[in-house]
Amino acid sequence: MKIISVNVSLPRTVFWKKRDVTTAIFKEPVQGPVMARTLDLDGDRQADLTVHGGPEKAIYAYPSGHYSFWRSELPGMDLPWGMFGENLTIEGLREEETHIGDRFRMGAAVLMATQPRIPCYKLAVKFGRDDILKRFLQSEKSGVYFSVLEEGFIQIGDTIEKIHQDESEISVTDILRLYASRPGDVSLLRRVVQLKELPQGWREYFGQRLEALEQ
Repeated sequence: MKIISVNVSLPRTVFWKKRDVTTAIFKEPVQGPVMARTLDLDGDRQADLTVHGGPEKAIYAYPSGHYSFWRSELPGMDLPWGMFGENLTIEGLREEETHIGDRFRMGAAVLMATQPRIPCYKLAVKFGRDDILKRFLQSEKSGVYFSVLEEGFIQIGDTIEKIHQDESEISVTDILRLYASRPGDVSLLRRVVQLKELPQGWREYFGQRLEALEQ
């Protein structure tokens, strides 16, 4: 695995559906080393910190291999690196093989996988089409959010080494499916609510679902 693009942006306001929307989803590739910090990459910010960013969503990575799928799904649409709002476009990352709590060395930084990306309306703003939200979720090509355990510089071409695999072996795809397509999987729910590496908000959400199913 390696980093093939590092993408950042500051919030900006765009006009969409007769209103102004402030968003930082319009990521642009940058050259040279960039510091990965606890809350974000240098030069990158989030517009709405209630749903984006923070230590559990410090860096968003998207597999470069997914772009060929989307080019066939959206023929004629320009899809440069960073199109999905990712900070890192990564060669070789697979959500079904990446577990919540897995740790990776990327350049001089150490990152931990925390959760899948659940799309919000700002992805529709970026693509200029509402159907991308449903299509993105159904594709299971969610990308991965990471927390930064050790700050350090990263850049294009850096190799990515998995240095720890979480013993629970609950994948990013497992969390996505539990949210979207397999909400009644009680066995998986019981495992997930005990997964301390999964952000508390997710554990509480799945805990409520489990409680309702077991009544």
